[in-house]
Amino acid sequence: MTTLQPSAAAEPRPAPPPAKRDRRSWTGWGFIGPFVAVFALVFLAPIAYSIYLSLFRNQLIGGNHFVGLDNYSQALKDDQFWQAVGRVGIFLAIQVPIMLGIALLVALALDSGRLYGKSFFRITIFLPYAVPAVVATLMWGFMYGTKYGLVGDINEAFDTSLPDLLSPDWVLASIGNIVTWEFVGYNMLIFYSALRVIPTSLYEAAEIDGAGQWRIISSIKLPAIRGAIVIATIFSIIGSFQLFNEPSILRPLARNAITTDYTPNFYTYSLSFNGQQHNYSATVAIIMGVITMVVAYAVQLRGMRKGA
Repeated sequence: MTTLQPSAAAEPRPAPPPAKRDRRSWTGWGFIGPFVAVFALVFLAPIAYSIYLSLFRNQLIGGNHFVGLDNYSQALKDDQFWQAVGRVGIFLAIQVPIMLGIALLVALALDSGRLYGKSFFRITIFLPYAVPAVVATLMWGFMYGTKYGLVGDINEAFDTSLPDLLSPDWVLASIGNIVTWEFVGYNMLIFYSALRVIPTSLYEAAEIDGAGQWRIISSIKLPAIRGAIVIATIFSIIGSFQLFNEPSILRPLARNAITTDYTPNFYTYSLSFNGQQHNYSATVAIIMGVITMVVAYAVQLRGMRKGA
């Protein structure tokens, strides 16, 4: 009876020497090391330092003292902070759907192939995003003016009484208009890029089955770009909670309407640079970061859930 000998290919390959394995393991760290160092320096270190500051309080006698969570307790009872959070919450609930809705409609119009001169419209709509926020806010701020701006000129020329868009009742809507004008093109580009990667064969099959344009949009295009819509929504939520440039720049033009606690970021800035309350400012920033993270994560879970 013959016994089959195992082939050479079936024999286990000898393990590499330990020194060679060590060199291989360190090679990966050599590639990601620069990123890890920069990430720790510009992201983790500021967060850690902010948390450290939030646990202390600067007192007139004795300097900084460890107070534990007292600053957080104070912030949770701070009416000015919660009014600012409520203000940006209203801003988010109204401005973000309007901005994303306009961007989505424009992206669908450009993708339809029925818009004449779509390259011109695409560049024109995206162009405001290239304008710096400071320039855009100053431009719109002077147009809003009732004495020397466009609103004032219209009132004088046509003997009308348009409302003061920098008054306390209108300034939040005015800021929303500026932000919408700035970022419609940015979100349009996200949606349009997602639409362009949808296979055209899906449209052809739907048309053969007798589906109209609205059916194609609702059953093919919108489900296919759900991920892009969720990403744009999360970016817009984060941007709304970080609202700072527009109120701070408009404040000299609307002093009676925009206070130093108008938004959470503006409140944090005022506490740190005007009130020299660096510890409490860090506390407010940490709480605001947690709120932003929770809301953005909830939107992500809801948006990416199957059947949503």
